[in-house]
Amino acid sequence: MKQRKGIKKMIQMIKNKYERIKNLPGFKIPKDFGYNAFSYLVLGLFLGMGIAVQIITQGTMNEEMLAGVVIGTVVAGGLITLFPLWITVIQFIIIAWIGMYAKIGGNFYPLYGFIAGGLLFSPAFQLVQHWDKVVILRFGKFRKARGPGLFVLFPIIDRVTAFVDTRIRATDFSAEKTLTIDTVPVHVDALCFWMVWDAKKAVLEVENFVEAVVLSAQTALRDGIGKHELAELLAEREHIGKEIQEILDAKTTSWGITILSIEITDIIIPRELEDAMSRRAQAERERQSRVILGSAEVEVAEKFEQASKRYKNNPTALHLRAMNMIYEGIKKHGSIMLLPSSALETMSLGTTLGALALGKELKKSSLSDSNDTSDMPEETEEKK
Repeated sequence: MKQRKGIKKMIQMIKNKYERIKNLPGFKIPKDFGYNAFSYLVLGLFLGMGIAVQIITQGTMNEEMLAGVVIGTVVAGGLITLFPLWITVIQFIIIAWIGMYAKIGGNFYPLYGFIAGGLLFSPAFQLVQHWDKVVILRFGKFRKARGPGLFVLFPIIDRVTAFVDTRIRATDFSAEKTLTIDTVPVHVDALCFWMVWDAKKAVLEVENFVEAVVLSAQTALRDGIGKHELAELLAEREHIGKEIQEILDAKTTSWGITILSIEITDIIIPRELEDAMSRRAQAERERQSRVILGSAEVEVAEKFEQASKRYKNNPTALHLRAMNMIYEGIKKHGSIMLLPSSALETMSLGTTLGALALGKELKKSSLSDSNDTSDMPEETEEKK
């Protein structure tokens, strides 16, 4: 009972120690090489040569025995693909020698030797894609970084630490509930474009360079948000993204990584603040419209002042303008117009308006007289 309690306490202490760490490294199968299609081809060639040498030296083989050897070799190659380690290769070689010796006897040592050679040398042939770089360690020390193409490892003492993709990568990240300099909580989503230009530094200087880039980008984004107000954050996305990119690139250059650009894709603010900002924007637009209207009134007044100076020394032009105004007003708005008495006196508009009114009255009376004369014959006929 005491031992169980002690074990439980130890487990709880370990949990309490690591629960604060959010980015605990996940479990990854270690890797010494990449077992590819070319490796399978080399293994098949060794197997075929072993069967041929065995038949030449020892005679024909039993079909059941031959099928068992082929199937066992293919299964061993598949397991090496899942667990690409030199220790796995050595274990399969030992198991193959012991199993085949115990089951089919010691007369098949040529076949055993070729199968062991195939299991040992097939992982040594590495095929690297055009966009990849690999870092090779020999006896645990850095040897070289190899580029794309086919190359050969020295079995057991050489190992490939990682296949590094040197193409441009796009990684999305976010900063949740980060306060701006004016204490506004925002949620910002961003996109980082980056690439590895030195595979040696990326592998040897950082444990997990992808995770390091993402965490550093989040930290730089939070720091950039905290240095700006919300209005600046909304209006100057490109400028802030460039600032974050420069800060982040200065950190990752020593890792053999270049940050090409940081693009802010979305900024989410609280809904209450959205309503307040909407009202503020409406008030600002109304203020601008009133300012524009006032400036237009000023311009119109200035034009009127200039026109008055022109009309002051040219009474004829002023009279013509007044008559045109009266005509336009009667034409559009009817026959009644209200004008100040001073305008009537200065521009002699009273005579003009009187003449117009007299003309209209005469026209009406003539129309009414014609209507009366047309009705008289009908009245006389009714009387008769």
